[in-house]
Amino acid sequence: MNTTDYSQLLEKYLDITIQKDASDLHMAAGYPPIVRINGELWAVPKEPSLSARDSQGLAFALMSVDQQNQFLKFKEIDFSYSFHDKNRFRVNIFFQRGCISCALRLIPTKIRTVKELKLPPVMMQFTEAAQGFVLITGPASHGKSTTLAALIDQINHSRCDHIITIEDPIEYLFKPDCSVIEQRELNSDTYSFSMALRSMFRQDPDVIMIGEMRDTETIGTALTAAETGHLVFATLHTNSAPQSIHRIVDSFPAEQQSQIRAQLSSSLLGIASQRLIQSNKGGMVPACEILFNNFAVGNLIRENKIHEIPLIIETSSKSGMISLNKSLAELVKSGEISLEKALSYSLNPHELEAII
Repeated sequence: MNTTDYSQLLEKYLDITIQKDASDLHMAAGYPPIVRINGELWAVPKEPSLSARDSQGLAFALMSVDQQNQFLKFKEIDFSYSFHDKNRFRVNIFFQRGCISCALRLIPTKIRTVKELKLPPVMMQFTEAAQGFVLITGPASHGKSTTLAALIDQINHSRCDHIITIEDPIEYLFKPDCSVIEQRELNSDTYSFSMALRSMFRQDPDVIMIGEMRDTETIGTALTAAETGHLVFATLHTNSAPQSIHRIVDSFPAEQQSQIRAQLSSSLLGIASQRLIQSNKGGMVPACEILFNNFAVGNLIRENKIHEIPLIIETSSKSGMISLNKSLAELVKSGEISLEKALSYSLNPHELEAII
């Protein structure tokens, strides 16, 4: 096949992904195109397995010449792809066993609200703060970016703020309402998260969104931004609020960790850790752990007694805190998910059984 043929084949696969409301599309040598629907992988019916040449042709049909050169140099690349100016995909292209593979995530065109996403309403408190540090955490592909977009868009519709995002790549496109929103993409608009954050202090932002905190410098600069009067949102690939705090502190040298704990104890607003679980009623439903920073939590962070934070969460429901097990138990009781599925996502299955 020539370049035109691969472009037409790519268009066919993207159309199928959109029509089936799939979250992801995978194209790899030795397999037919694979889509993920409600968390499960399905081969596209009646489509043959792709050859190594096919996967390369499809990958190159996604990329500009500059992106192709960058990919061949670094062996992998992330970018966003606009399809017919209506749909957007987050794309990762990489080598495996000498062949090229593509993973595409379909980005919904509409930014859904906290209510539409079935997230705990108490998360709206994060959008009402003037300054501080908010973390949205969870495993990969469990809706962190979607939750982050919902919170940022709520601010956009309710406050006259200057919002700057740093993303790799840009996923949701915000339409300015009450706020001024500027979205910066890694590689095309800035060279690194840390460089963009450092220059951001001269750009007069009120709200800062960091797509992912990947290194010590980015984490340190984000904490400083939260301390100096900015509202900072960021994501981490961690499984719980205590683990998120450990990850941040442990990313620094031992001699700096006491200072980081002090900064975190004063600047942290809260942490939302979430899982997306296949619902008995169709689609995906979130289970969330919510931590709000208060006097007790701040003391535990400063004194490095982070292992005691789960007890604070469990006993602070009146303050809006939610344990993951409590969230899972409510989903089981409402019939959204099975007990077996809840137990598989719980970090403490025995406790969950006792709650239910």
